[in-house]
Amino acid sequence: MLLSTTPTIEGTPIRQYMGVVTSETIIGANFVRDIFAGLRDFFGGRSGSYEQVLREAKTTALRELEDEARRLGANAVVGIDLDYETVGGGGSMLMVTASGTAVLI
Repeated sequence: MLLSTTPTIEGTPIRQYMGVVTSETIIGANFVRDIFAGLRDFFGGRSGSYEQVLREAKTTALRELEDEARRLGANAVVGIDLDYETVGGGGSMLMVTASGTAVLI
């Protein structure tokens, strides 16, 4: 399955548009991560624990997007858009949404 953020795939014609596919992933950020992220925010630097959570959420969202496209009979998804948000009380959960167009190339 080919996944692309571009609306077309250069040199490869799209034979059929199968429809819009979407996925959502919500991952909780635990208390310990929040403490260390708060310290990183205060002192500066990157938060490796939050970066790992974001990578995990993105990977899961893209895998689910791919699964939905496959169920429609597609072999590619074009025009993929990823959005990141915080949800829950005090923004304690991270949400990644992915959307794109399932196509047959």
